[in-house]
Amino acid sequence: MKRIKAYLLFLISAALIALLFLFDRPTGTRAAVTTLTSLKEMLLILPPVFILLGLLDVWVPRETMVRFMGEGSGLKGGLLAFLLGSAAAGPLYVVFPIAAAFMRKGATFANILILIGAWSTTKIPMILFELSSMGLRFGLTRLALNIPVILIITLVMSRAFSKEEVSALYARVEELD
Repeated sequence: MKRIKAYLLFLISAALIALLFLFDRPTGTRAAVTTLTSLKEMLLILPPVFILLGLLDVWVPRETMVRFMGEGSGLKGGLLAFLLGSAAAGPLYVVFPIAAAFMRKGATFANILILIGAWSTTKIPMILFELSSMGLRFGLTRLALNIPVILIITLVMSRAFSKEEVSALYARVEELD
């Protein structure tokens, strides 16, 4: 029963696509193709990410991560989180296992939020594309608006969660090991 519960969302989604296919074949076919394309993309992207995370666990001592992104890292930790998120490539779902690995290594909650915010909005390849296709004014304006918003969201989220809630989140991440 526990195994079925773990895959319940997947099973419900598969059943809904099958029903859709029965009642509206073209739409069901598009839904199945889209799902399979996304699954293929994930299967191509996630294994290298998990290999890199394994190497991070082995090569980067916890003390190093704490020094650069942990308690007391201050502006240096936030800037590093921002740069790592901005230099990233890949879809947004890739950042979550990376964030979990950083949490296990001792990165602060605020730095995790900055990493996720930068990954989602300020990736260098995306900025370069915007600059070339939409112009310098648009690209720089969006970037200038996004950076303070990331910081505001980080501040609000850091204050919205109690220390107990953040500790519970870190404990949940530790259980994933």
